[in-house]
Amino acid sequence: MRVKPFGAGGTAVAAIGQGTWKLDGDERAEAVAALRRGLDLGMTHIDTAEMYGEAEPLVAEAIAGRRDAVYLVTKVLPHNASLQGTKAACERSLRRLKTDRLDCYLLHWRGSVPLAETIGAFEDLIAAGKILSWGVSNFDVDDLDEALAIAGPGRITCNQVLYHLEERAIEHAVIPWCAAHGVAVTAYTPFGSPGFPAAASRGGRVLAEIGARHDATPRQVALAFLTREPSVFAIPKASRRAHAEDNAGAGDLVLTPDDVARLDAAFPKGPRRRGLPML
Repeated sequence: MRVKPFGAGGTAVAAIGQGTWKLDGDERAEAVAALRRGLDLGMTHIDTAEMYGEAEPLVAEAIAGRRDAVYLVTKVLPHNASLQGTKAACERSLRRLKTDRLDCYLLHWRGSVPLAETIGAFEDLIAAGKILSWGVSNFDVDDLDEALAIAGPGRITCNQVLYHLEERAIEHAVIPWCAAHGVAVTAYTPFGSPGFPAAASRGGRVLAEIGARHDATPRQVALAFLTREPSVFAIPKASRRAHAEDNAGAGDLVLTPDDVARLDAAFPKGPRRRGLPML
């Protein structure tokens, strides 16, 4: 599994991690087993959120006895992101996750609470040892500029954003901004929404052809493409062990320049649009 420096702190984190959005609706025992299998295969970055229902307790079960091997991330909802609300939300997440600290704590998206108040809470939580770093999610460049102006350089660890083969808007400005300021980019929903490119589509055929040359699956090729830049990571969800194994197989896949050029042509990023796409 490739590991790369994750944002401001430079912590080595697996390029392919594990997401948990909507995982709470799956069969619990198998979902826990899938997360554990992912950990076995090096996908030690686990992402969750207070919004994700029973996902935090499920993650707690999956990482029991191996917390120190996990880079654990969760998120605070915008309506909880006041100075005291952020701290209270963090304590609730810590209890649900059965841990004494988070490796990174994110603001899930911008809300009505002043950003300075949320960042102040994050810094207080770092001072208290409750979190080791903080970041944001669904932030466009103007939001990132504001956060940087408040916090100063070297404080924002990551920006978690929607990114998949058919939604490449962040390549225009968000990824370059993050690379320039030492901020990791975490791709959520990396297999697309509503779904992965069909096998019979032009893009699906290109994925299959490249995969055949590397003895890899189309989904592994997609993850390798998304994480080709040093600052970009991905957190696919897997509710079954076989899915986790397939995702982990992308961890050591390095595409050739020709592979990247073919995928770039098959899935053009298009012109820059106003606003950041999000789910």
